[in-house]
Amino acid sequence: MIGEHKYMNFELTASLMCANYGNLEKEIRDLDEGGIDSFHIDIMDGRFVPNFAMSLNDMRYIAGATKKPLDVHLMIEHPNNNVQLFLDNLRKGDTVYIHPEAEYHPSTTLQKIINAGMIPGIAINPGTSVETVYEMLRIVRKVLVMTVNPGNAGQMYMPYVGKKIDKLLLLKEEMGFKAYWDGACSADKILKFAPKGIDGFVLGTTLLFGKNRPYGEIIQEIHHYCDDI
Repeated sequence: MIGEHKYMNFELTASLMCANYGNLEKEIRDLDEGGIDSFHIDIMDGRFVPNFAMSLNDMRYIAGATKKPLDVHLMIEHPNNNVQLFLDNLRKGDTVYIHPEAEYHPSTTLQKIINAGMIPGIAINPGTSVETVYEMLRIVRKVLVMTVNPGNAGQMYMPYVGKKIDKLLLLKEEMGFKAYWDGACSADKILKFAPKGIDGFVLGTTLLFGKNRPYGEIIQEIHHYCDDI
């Protein structure tokens, strides 16, 4: 039985930009009951990335609809200008990711997140090197590695990002952060990178949404992939 297996210790978070917005309340409830660990909320401004996604109001609604943690991914220019709007509508212990590429002084924005009682994180684009963000790794508690260019769901994995992940994983213990995967997350990627030390995976259309199967069944199956590793 799947339920009798000891799960490997990694987190699964649902990318809600992929959910059915015609019945968002039910989507959140089904994911909650299905065992999802947290909810990933992509905020886009149409400038830092060429798309619009979820809004402040969407985030506020979701924060009131679940007790599970939220991971808020700010894909916006100069997040320091608006981050307080998001912090004021989150719960203590929620995570806020910013892109260092989008800010002149990202450490200032990260300190605001810390002061608000949230978990500070950075998201790293495929073309951003570990060396570029090295000093920030001392400040943040989470690093979200983009394995696709940010802005759209359903993109193809960029293989060269794997070497960057290996570099980051060597720094995890020294710097004290957790590493998360975002983009084109398939079963084979979990099988390869969970044993290496990736702490969590953002699930979208590749594995979780649009499969016409109960979310709980899919989530159990994903954990089951790694039981014997």
